[in-house]
Amino acid sequence: MKKLFVTFLFTTILLGTMAQGTDPVVFEINGKPYRQSQFMKEYFRSIGKDAEQSLTTTAEKRKAIADYANLYVNFQTKLADAYSMGLDTMSSLVKELAIYRKELAAPYLIDSATLQMLLREAYERNHYVLHAAHILVPCPENSLPEDTLKAYQHAMELYNQALSAPDFYTVAQQEMRLQRSTNADPLVRQKADEVSPIEGDLGCFTVFDMVYPFETAAYGMEPGQVHKPVRTRFGYHIIKLFDRYEYYGKVQLAHIWISEKEPSAKGKINSAYRQLQQGTDFGVVAKNYSHDNSTSHNGGLMPELAANQLPYDYVAQVAKGLKIGEYTEPFHSRFGWHIIKLVKQETMPDFESMVPYYKSRMTRGDRSTMPQHIFVEQCKEKYNFVDYTTTKTSKKKKAPYAASLDAVRALVTDSIFSAIFHYDSNQITDMRPLFKIGDKEYNSRAFARYIRKNKKVRLICDLDSFVVDRYHEFIDAKVLEYADSRLEQDNEEFRELIDEYRHGLMIFSYNDLTVWSKALKDTLGFENFYQETSKQHHFGDSADAVYFWNERAVVNSITVSDSTLLPKKKALKVVAKGLKKGWDREKMADEMSGKIRTKKENAVSTSPMILEKGNQEVLSKQEWRTGTYVHNLDSSSYQILMVERIAPPELKSRNEARGFYLNDYQNYLEEQNNAMLRKKYNVKVHQDVLNKIVY
Repeated sequence: MKKLFVTFLFTTILLGTMAQGTDPVVFEINGKPYRQSQFMKEYFRSIGKDAEQSLTTTAEKRKAIADYANLYVNFQTKLADAYSMGLDTMSSLVKELAIYRKELAAPYLIDSATLQMLLREAYERNHYVLHAAHILVPCPENSLPEDTLKAYQHAMELYNQALSAPDFYTVAQQEMRLQRSTNADPLVRQKADEVSPIEGDLGCFTVFDMVYPFETAAYGMEPGQVHKPVRTRFGYHIIKLFDRYEYYGKVQLAHIWISEKEPSAKGKINSAYRQLQQGTDFGVVAKNYSHDNSTSHNGGLMPELAANQLPYDYVAQVAKGLKIGEYTEPFHSRFGWHIIKLVKQETMPDFESMVPYYKSRMTRGDRSTMPQHIFVEQCKEKYNFVDYTTTKTSKKKKAPYAASLDAVRALVTDSIFSAIFHYDSNQITDMRPLFKIGDKEYNSRAFARYIRKNKKVRLICDLDSFVVDRYHEFIDAKVLEYADSRLEQDNEEFRELIDEYRHGLMIFSYNDLTVWSKALKDTLGFENFYQETSKQHHFGDSADAVYFWNERAVVNSITVSDSTLLPKKKALKVVAKGLKKGWDREKMADEMSGKIRTKKENAVSTSPMILEKGNQEVLSKQEWRTGTYVHNLDSSSYQILMVERIAPPELKSRNEARGFYLNDYQNYLEEQNNAMLRKKYNVKVHQDVLNKIVY
């Protein structure tokens, strides 16, 4: 809403100036005019959507415009100087911009409407969790047509059986036993009788847990329904949906589980339930009764888990409306008897919060290709795509196709499925173009290079189908490549975005050359600057506080690691003797070490300390004076602090405040450079126009 409001304001300004028949010039830089509409467009972009909250009065708005005008002129003059220095052609900048461009271009090479539809669809589905089972008839994507038809026909037979069978699992079990018994692998055949009685059960799942066609079919079903065969890259699936539950993310449960193998399982779970009703703590009951050794010692507490990580019986119990802190009545599952308690439950975040997660999940799988596929089809129409392999040379005569894939097909053998593809380009003599996109044409040699570059280990399939599939991939890749090459030319928004990044990199390099690196290398200039400005700082001025030391305590510290080896009284006697005789801290530490009979490494250590008032926690307020003080460090060690003197406030040396002076010197060079640029590029600011701008 705020963005629309800012756009409305900008349009109002623009229409107002156009109604007057003019768009006044705000600045002139080297004779180039910068008009009010352009300046205000950049200004509104800079203040963003929170502008109205921060700029509430006319005076504040006027100052904000004036400040931005100064920054705007500085930026434009630096940019002009950077171009004159050829910074836009620096190899390092060109390479870095290319990296940014690749990332920035990605959202412009898909259909944004389709992307938004898929994101919203994922969010709506994410509100529910499904419990389903399936029967899979394997059929790889590149199967021969006759094998695909055979798999589909078998899947339809299973679908009809599932419709009439009293138990879906029985059909799934029989099919899995059949698949294992006919498998070529003898180890698989041996396990034909080991099929589970709940074969095909998928438990609970939500969005992104299944491949997209499977997910779409499942979310379109009602509980109890069996779906006709659904094609995925794995084969044909017959799906039965058992339940649909509301879903709000991960939950944390505590549970009591009595194994189905326990002879008196039902009696024990009822006994546990009675104790809970009598007020016994859930954790105590879980510890005494639960067969889950991984959680019983912890009060039955399970980690936070999503629905696809929990038994569907647990998900169903939570979905009934179980509240945090409540526990269920005993219920039975194929694993035994259970009581669960809801400890923690997430709430569903809003759509905008989930978008980054959905986008990250959409980088793989069927969803990822949909927005780009639609974009490719749009580009084919926009850039006059022609596929010569499907375009005849004459409408009157039954002439052969203008081009074909025969030249490439003749080169491809089964070795391609082992990622081996070698050929002599001279073998390809048919140089007719296969297709055209815009002003680019691609022939059989280009197609063969694409196959060689993208070869990988694959499942063996029909070679004719393989070449056709790779051809369509090749077309899509080249259409995207062409659209990418024209983004700056065809998309004003993208062109402005790239210019923004380019100019940002140029200004960074320019500032580094003229200010940052120069300040570091110009030792004489920095020294002169320090000598001049250090005299202008005043202690007590809050703005100058970083250039001064407050009062500082000069302290000698001696640490004793074990008071049983050297009691405090003995150590303090050594200190008193040392202070009287003028010993330094090392001498005192040696004397203390000599009084320890048991030799222990680092039993006594010493170090100097300089503590600044207001920036230390070693000395208390009462200890901020000369004297000797003892601090316990822990139950056995202690520290003796000898405050020699309290130094008065003083100006920091150049090295002590180097960072602050260096920053000031850089700001000084920046100001000098800006002033030089305004003269060099003959900057003219039309203050009267600036003063009249209102919004």
